[in-house]
Amino acid sequence: MNNNRKKPSWVDQLSNAAAYIFPYLPPAELSAVSSTCKTLHLVAKSITAARSSDASRNHEKLPIPFINSGVDNHPYAYFIYTPTQIISFTNDPPRRPWGLCVDGRFDPDPILPPTVKDGCRCECETESERSDGDLIRCPCSRPKLPGLIWECGSGCKCRSGCRNRVSQTGVSVRLKIVRSVRKGWGLHADQFIKDGEFICEYAGQLLTTKEARRRQLIYDKLASSGKRASALLVVREHLPSGKACMRINIDATRIGNVARFINHSCDGGNLSTVLVRSSGVLLPRVCFFASRDILKDEELTFSYGDAGLNPTASKCVCGSSCCSGIMPSEHT
Repeated sequence: MNNNRKKPSWVDQLSNAAAYIFPYLPPAELSAVSSTCKTLHLVAKSITAARSSDASRNHEKLPIPFINSGVDNHPYAYFIYTPTQIISFTNDPPRRPWGLCVDGRFDPDPILPPTVKDGCRCECETESERSDGDLIRCPCSRPKLPGLIWECGSGCKCRSGCRNRVSQTGVSVRLKIVRSVRKGWGLHADQFIKDGEFICEYAGQLLTTKEARRRQLIYDKLASSGKRASALLVVREHLPSGKACMRINIDATRIGNVARFINHSCDGGNLSTVLVRSSGVLLPRVCFFASRDILKDEELTFSYGDAGLNPTASKCVCGSSCCSGIMPSEHT
C-alpha cells in the first residue's frame, strides 16, 4: 500500500512549533523573533492580534479588548491575568501562555481563606428563581454601611447564582482598555452602565506590608526613569473601635485584572470603592461599583486618595476641574 500523503514542509513545521512557543513570550522577545523571517512574523502577528482582543485571557464572561487608535506602537499591555486575589509569589511569576495555544488559560491557585465552622445555612434564591425584586432575606445580607457590604460566602449553602453574590461572578458589563496620549492605558465603559452596578474587583497579589513597601521603592525608582508604572493599591479598613485599622496591600503590577487600568481622578471619579466581606472569609475584597450612570465610551475613574505635598509624587493629569496636579501616594 502506497502512502502518498505529503509530509509537512519545513515552513509548516516551523509555523506549528512557533504557535506553541510564541504564546509564552513577552512582547520584547516576541518582537525580536518575529523579525527573523516571514513565517515567524505571521505567527507573531496573529498572537499579537489575539492578545489585543481580550486582556482577560478568556477568564471573564465577555472579552475586554485593547484599543489603540494610532497613539503609539503599543497594541496591548502584557501582564498575567487573575480574576481574584492570589497569594504573592516570592519570585517572578511563572510564564503563562497567552495567544494561540490550545490551552491558553491562566488558572492560579486560589486563596483558600479560613471558613467558619458553623457557617450561614441560608439557601438564597438565584436571579432566575426570584422575580419580585425584594431584598434577599438571609443572615449574610446585613444593613449596608458606607464603603462596606456583606455577601454570602464559603460558609453558605446557596449556589453561585445567589443574588447576594453580586461581586463573585466576575466582570459582567462590557469594558475596553483605551490608549491615550496623556494617561496611557485607561479602562472605559463599552456600554451604558447603571448607577450602583458592579464593575469589577481589584485583583492581584496579596502582600504583607513589609513586602508592599519593598516593592513600592522598586516601582518608584522604575517610574522615575519612565520604565514602568505600578499598580499597587493600599486600602485601610478602620475597625469599629476606631483605634486600629486593617491594611490590605494588593499588587496588580505583574499579576492582576482589568482594575489595574482604572486611572485616578481628583474629583472622585465615577466609581465607588467598596470593601466586600463574605461569610467565612477572613479578608475583604476591594470592589468597584458605578457611583452614577456611566455612558458608553466614558472612562472609569476613582480617587486613589488625598494628595499631599510630596515633591517626589507623580504629576496628575486627570483633567478634572479640581485637579491638585499631584498624584496621591503612600507618602501622603
